[in-house]
Amino acid sequence: GIKWMSSLEAKFEDTKDKKPTAEKIERLRREKINRFRNQHRINIQGTDLPDPIATFDQLQKEYKVHPKIMENIQAAGFHVPTPIQMQAIPVMLHGRELLASAPTGSGKTLAFCIPLLTHLKQPRNKGFRALIISPTRELASQTHRELVKLAEGTGFRIHMIHKAAEAAKKFGPKSSKKF
Repeated sequence: GIKWMSSLEAKFEDTKDKKPTAEKIERLRREKINRFRNQHRINIQGTDLPDPIATFDQLQKEYKVHPKIMENIQAAGFHVPTPIQMQAIPVMLHGRELLASAPTGSGKTLAFCIPLLTHLKQPRNKGFRALIISPTRELASQTHRELVKLAEGTGFRIHMIHKAAEAAKKFGPKSSKKF
């Protein structure tokens, strides 16, 4: 038979029977993430990009960042990530290449140091395992200082080498051949 109803009833009936599809849920999630990025002025390009983080706690839950590193982040007084940290840390923890630009004092050093230590997992006695090249001695000192604070209690040895002669004295004359 024919079912008679008003257009208002038909609209109500249509919405009542429809369940959210996986496609619609994903679209809504994407919209929420895009609003978050816009709110924090995060501009990003690329494909298959990881979602930004809103809190440092997400790092331990989602990316298994070492608890001592998390403790050091809190002890240093960092409670909420800056926009560069919100997006750059997940990108790097996914092993992706990154070219980032942000103003001075926006937290870029922490944004690359956390993924660096996380990828290294634990200290090993295998020589140098990561290298950070800085354009100036001042920036190298700042990076070294921040990395030492972040790695405190993890067993990682952080060194700053600014002269080849000092490196030879500190690590031995064969260090240049070794590393």
